[in-house]
Amino acid sequence: MKQETIDALRHQAIPDQGLLIHGQWVASLSGQSLPAVSPIDGQTLCQLAVACAEDVDLAVQSARRSFESGVWSRMAPAQRKQILHRIAQRIEAHHAELAVLGVRDNGTEIAMAWKAEPGSAAATFHYYAECVDKINGEIAPTPEGTLGLIHKEPVGVVAAIVPWNFPLMIGAWKIAPALAAGNSVVLKPSEEASLSLLRLAQLCLDAGLPPGVLNVVTGTGAVAGEALARHMDVDILSFTGSGPVGRLLLKASAESNLKRVYLELGGKSPNIVFDDAPDLAQAAKVSAMGIYRNSGQVCVAGSRLLVQRSVHDEFVARLLKIAASLRVGDPLDVTTEIGAISNRAQLVRNQQAVHRASEQGARLRVGGEVISPVAGGYYMTPALFDQVTPDMALARDEVFGPVLAVLPFDDEDHGLHLANDSVYGLASAVWTGNLSRAHRMVRNLKAGVVHVNTYGGPDITVPLGGVRQSGNGHDKSMHAMDKYLDLKTAWIQL
Repeated sequence: MKQETIDALRHQAIPDQGLLIHGQWVASLSGQSLPAVSPIDGQTLCQLAVACAEDVDLAVQSARRSFESGVWSRMAPAQRKQILHRIAQRIEAHHAELAVLGVRDNGTEIAMAWKAEPGSAAATFHYYAECVDKINGEIAPTPEGTLGLIHKEPVGVVAAIVPWNFPLMIGAWKIAPALAAGNSVVLKPSEEASLSLLRLAQLCLDAGLPPGVLNVVTGTGAVAGEALARHMDVDILSFTGSGPVGRLLLKASAESNLKRVYLELGGKSPNIVFDDAPDLAQAAKVSAMGIYRNSGQVCVAGSRLLVQRSVHDEFVARLLKIAASLRVGDPLDVTTEIGAISNRAQLVRNQQAVHRASEQGARLRVGGEVISPVAGGYYMTPALFDQVTPDMALARDEVFGPVLAVLPFDDEDHGLHLANDSVYGLASAVWTGNLSRAHRMVRNLKAGVVHVNTYGGPDITVPLGGVRQSGNGHDKSMHAMDKYLDLKTAWIQL
């Protein structure tokens, strides 16, 4: 990752974008568009087509035609595997272009985006390419004279709605396993960050993905997203985003064709530091980046820091020093540690959370200020609050910004109680040198992911999913395939 490579790409003109329907880039039927605004400097990058319900219907029809034709769903697994590998190879070949394009669109610091976006997406497509020819059925242990076969079949048309924080990474988590299983896909990127996924779609076509197997509709969630959720010919809806939107999607499913809806809805993840943590300095460094990387715009961010009272003051002092030293600035500068807030509306929500926390009695120790390292952009210094109590909004509500709430605890039972005192259950972490305690916490924490003496390390080989109001189903790993396959029983009298 060289600064000169980044600088050569950062000012490239971006053409206005259309919808991808049955292998063709087309304008929306309404003719409407919306600006893609860069959070780096507030400038408009290009115009995005705004899909209406009729556009969504055409995209779903295309996906259904391609699925029923068998052009992909019945293609030999070895051929599908080759195409998915070619998609991954094209992502790798366009690594720098995709990374810079994504940062221009959503403001993630380039050092993180380089790995987390095209790097992760390529690895995801390679991983699921290798899954294609390893999807096996079963022979049941039946009585003599009968044969029970359990077939695994693609479900049909998959709709995927992807957020703005890591669009390429999360998009790949949904697209790659759905395609590996033999489905056709209609993708709806966030209107706040569509560009890298639109480029990915073209790379998929270039790699030989048949027309109609992947369709892309851009525009608003209120129109395009709802049209997908209510469409009678969508079989599966996979969504990553907010809880309120997740509820609307479930309601739309109930009021339409009862499509299966899989939701990853974020969290208020506890990061628990015991006084026997093996290295408090390392724990502080990793914990700081566990909330401040990508300006806190991470689903699994460790936004609730629970520190055992005996080391509370020392640990907070370490965190304050780290938070104050982090360089917030132009996300396309390789020396920047914290990039931009992805959009103006999120910056406003972050500031509202800071003001509310102060009003409720939490103490702001550092940060929380809007700054302008690049004129016109959306930037905020990492904030740390202590004297937070469990009843405060900052301890209960997801901010999705660089705002950390610190709460003290007395002993293991108290720490566990505070950690589980949440409607969410996506991620968590435990810092301890006691192996028995680590296993007890893993067993008793109500979360889909438990980190031990680290934060944010899982790769594509393990599942990501939540419990409680953090959602259902899993992205990543072989377990993600479960969403995109149906089981069919054949009971044969011999």
